[in-house]
Amino acid sequence: MMERFDGSFTQQEPIPEAGIAAALEVLRHGRLHRYNVAPGEVAETALLEEEFAAFTGARYCLAIASGGAAMATALRALQVKPGEPVLSNAFTLAPVPGAIASIGARPVFVEVTEDLTIDLAHLEAQAKATGARVLLLSHMRGHVGDMDALMALCDGLGIRVVEDCAHTMGATWRGVASGRHGAVGCYSTQTYKHMNSGEGGFLVTDDPDLAARAVLLSGSYMLYGRHRAAPGPEVFERLRLDVPNISSRMDNLRAAILRPQVAMLAERRARWRQLYEGMEAGLADTPGLRLIPRPEWEDYVGSSFQFLLPGWEPRRVAGFVARAAARGVELKWFGAADPVAFTSRYAHWRYASPEPLPQTDRVLAGLIDMRLPLTFTAEDVAVITRIIRAEVLSAAQGEVGQGAEAVAVPLAD
Repeated sequence: MMERFDGSFTQQEPIPEAGIAAALEVLRHGRLHRYNVAPGEVAETALLEEEFAAFTGARYCLAIASGGAAMATALRALQVKPGEPVLSNAFTLAPVPGAIASIGARPVFVEVTEDLTIDLAHLEAQAKATGARVLLLSHMRGHVGDMDALMALCDGLGIRVVEDCAHTMGATWRGVASGRHGAVGCYSTQTYKHMNSGEGGFLVTDDPDLAARAVLLSGSYMLYGRHRAAPGPEVFERLRLDVPNISSRMDNLRAAILRPQVAMLAERRARWRQLYEGMEAGLADTPGLRLIPRPEWEDYVGSSFQFLLPGWEPRRVAGFVARAAARGVELKWFGAADPVAFTSRYAHWRYASPEPLPQTDRVLAGLIDMRLPLTFTAEDVAVITRIIRAEVLSAAQGEVGQGAEAVAVPLAD
């Protein structure tokens, strides 16, 4: 009888008791709006911003409605204009080009390498060809590229970098927190990220003008003085009549849920690393399967796991994914012809009029992705890797069922 995995790939850990208690207190007093405070009270949202700024080492922090809203706000704060080209790596998720399109700008996609990071040579070529002045860099699925080389290239080209850190909250490159290399770092607290408030996000920066613009854009009205991780009033006074209100605030309920989780990020990173390293060990030396190398200088958060099936035909990959799903292992395939649930790739985003990227197409054709929730145990990982290894070997021996269709199990990003 074949081994089967019966766990859930979408079950998160419960909200910490301290977060539940704080959320109940907010519900009891009813002051959910971040600017609705009692005399002498500091809003949960303002306190959260201070705490997350301290965690990242940033001067300024804005809590916001979602990671996508954080990226769009960052681009607006950089005064990206409608029609302006904005660079972004082609291997990413839909909210990244969506943030660019939401302000009327034009996504320009850059090839990715087999290590799932942005191709610096193609980045330079695209920057020179388009004259783009902003890169929205997605640290997709937690893979951080050579940030020293990237920032040297972008600085030399006069490109401002916005980092999408939805998958790298708590990661570092050479000891520098992810999100702290570029002009702005953006984070998500959607349920399947490293902190969970259902929806939500952050924007961090050291630039006072960018921070003030972001606060005003988020919908602070004339209440920016109630922000504590923000520039002084003189910066706002200079900008307040020129920046539109595009309401995207975080509320005190979500902030209350998140505050205890900030202190848990380091411990969560360590636990994710154990699960990730268990996946690597279980799949090491599997014929036909390539693991993604992790650079020495990258301290990553392994909340998902990727591997490549180089040179596999689409039918063979589809059969493998279907057989793994039949045994309870939910895998996503980025090479599928059509988008399914949360998974899509650059060629599916027709609104962006993407140009073909042959290197990226070759990588994504064999790219398999899997979530690693912290509700998994080491024993779960061992079962999952045995199933994956067995099905890869089975496919290699030509045992994929005839007529297998592309299967992609819905799985949040």
